[in-house]
Amino acid sequence: MSRIAVASGKGGTGKTTVAVNLARVMPGPVTVMDCDVEEPNVHLFLKPRDAQTQPVAIPVPRIDPELCTVCGECARFCEYNALGDMRTKIVVFSELCHGCGGCTRVCPEGAITEVDRVIGEISRGQSDPDITVITGRMNVGEALSPPVIRAVKNQPADGVVILDAPPGTACPFAAAVRGADLVVLVTEPTPFGVHDLGLAAETLETMNLRFGVVINRSGEGDAAVEEVCRRHNVPLLARIPEDRAIAEVYSRGELVVDALPRYRDAFAELERKINGMLRAVGAES
Repeated sequence: MSRIAVASGKGGTGKTTVAVNLARVMPGPVTVMDCDVEEPNVHLFLKPRDAQTQPVAIPVPRIDPELCTVCGECARFCEYNALGDMRTKIVVFSELCHGCGGCTRVCPEGAITEVDRVIGEISRGQSDPDITVITGRMNVGEALSPPVIRAVKNQPADGVVILDAPPGTACPFAAAVRGADLVVLVTEPTPFGVHDLGLAAETLETMNLRFGVVINRSGEGDAAVEEVCRRHNVPLLARIPEDRAIAEVYSRGELVVDALPRYRDAFAELERKINGMLRAVGAES
């Protein structure tokens, strides 16, 4: 089972457009995992039915005041300042907790236990007989997305997995693309797009992940993207032209390959190139 992450260095490049249309042209079964948990939108295009939802929680500390001696070991251990030593008691800031469990281990009195705090949810539904959609969604006001992303990726999947990653190059991006067999970086031929493509490429190289590039809204400025590809020795997999019709289809929540059949061959060719790269990765391993 191959895992293909579709990612971008910046938001608004067309990452989700590529992910959902790629899923449509791939022979099934395909599982699309929406890991952009702060702003998931795959479901708007693939429209899964009969979605089943489950919560995502992380363990946070609970302190027994009868056992706690306010020694401060837990507060000194926590790198995220989720525990505060107030001299007379230890205060838990659960929103800052990363759920590592270290405080329970360093407490000499055994005064700390863990309770679950729900930070988001996962929904799972069927778009058509061959496409399963798994969506992660953070609760409003939460700041910690990697646990929700990992929970999405840990869901059982059928066939090829397409991971719609969050934009950027920070922790959520890394959590989504980690473990992927191939990353498809979607960019646009603008100064911001080219700059952030370079950052994403450097991040993936640091993570030792194989990747290729897709230019969305291709046209003037493509040469700068091509230079980034040459610099990082990665293939340019596809060019999606600047076309108002694509934007109109997107705004209606429709799939390009269904509404504009003239683009089906382009996405099918992208799928063939991705399969070629995956075969090359398999041959090297």
